[in-house]
Amino acid sequence: MEIPKIIEKKFIEIFHSDPLIFRSPGRVNLIGEHTDYNNGFVLPASIDKAIYFAISSRRDKMCKFFASDMNESFDFSLDNLIYSKKGWPNYLMGVVDQLKKRNYKFSGFNCVFGGDIPIGAGLSSSAAVEAGLAFALNNLFNLGINKLSLVNIAQMAENEFVGVNCGIMDQYVNIFGENGKVLRIDCRSLENEYFPFDYKNISIVLFNSNVSHSLALTEYNQRRKECIAGVNIIKSEYPQIVSLRDVCVDMLKETEKKMEHSVYKRCKYVIEENSRLLNACDALRNHDLKTFGALMYKTHEGLSKEYEVSCKELDYLVELTKDNPKVYGSRMMGGGFGGCTINLIENDAIEDVSKYIIRKYKHKFDLNVNTYVTKISGGTNIISIKENATA
Repeated sequence: MEIPKIIEKKFIEIFHSDPLIFRSPGRVNLIGEHTDYNNGFVLPASIDKAIYFAISSRRDKMCKFFASDMNESFDFSLDNLIYSKKGWPNYLMGVVDQLKKRNYKFSGFNCVFGGDIPIGAGLSSSAAVEAGLAFALNNLFNLGINKLSLVNIAQMAENEFVGVNCGIMDQYVNIFGENGKVLRIDCRSLENEYFPFDYKNISIVLFNSNVSHSLALTEYNQRRKECIAGVNIIKSEYPQIVSLRDVCVDMLKETEKKMEHSVYKRCKYVIEENSRLLNACDALRNHDLKTFGALMYKTHEGLSKEYEVSCKELDYLVELTKDNPKVYGSRMMGGGFGGCTINLIENDAIEDVSKYIIRKYKHKFDLNVNTYVTKISGGTNIISIKENATA
């Protein structure tokens, strides 16, 4: 049985009414890593793995949730939003909290949700939960919220209620994603532009290294500090500079001697990554996937050698793909120090490439690799409309 049907069936079993059904996708980021908090560009896409919501309104202020994948329930009142030690309810309460802060009027509701986004693989299941619920409530209660405001509500839910200082990319592409297209987001202006990625013979394949080094959070914060330090030094010569987005290579070289070498390398990577991303978009416009893939490899090299957020396991996974003409590009994806590599692989080679990588990686590190095959899909949407969606 398909996941939406399972979710719908569970909803009817628990709440004895017909729900509305919504689909909220995960995402990948093809190129543009660690550029978001430097006001740069990112190039994500929504994918065919998703969270599904079955939902109906109530006549009181109670909100009743059932998390199908965890077989857990959680209830709360609109008048009593309290942080939960369970963890997962906070992503949902955070959305309700944001809607209340913006003075939207709505009643309680019943909700069953679940899906096939792998947890911990860097496909942004949290944003799918947040943006999906915001979208669903907007439709259920006819709140009239525009797309960009839904994005902001979902992001602020995670920032303020969950307590994670995430950027806007994940929630943005969740709402704005389109079939067969990647989305270039300008993290400074929040403007976007779509580029074609409709290759029928290519899939986006993730290889999960199954490592998560404890360095990740402290080093992430350190990179942000180093980028700010670089901007402050460059500002002493160029007062108009606000972020690394405003800096060109010549400016950086002119101020290099005033910087610690590590700060220089971080800044160099970010400046070059923004340029790579713009070139990658040109390649997609020209349907030149070979050039696009070559830029992905260059991104990985920059992340590994200059930004220094990779690790030996991720480097090895990328290295294993380099001599295979069926693999167009590969790089580490996400914050770094573990997680997945993202790879563009011809469909008829996925099985052989996966087997090769699994075998070699197991031999070298005595670790398993999980493989996730995805394709670009549309953003959050309603997938079934039924009458009488009130319990």
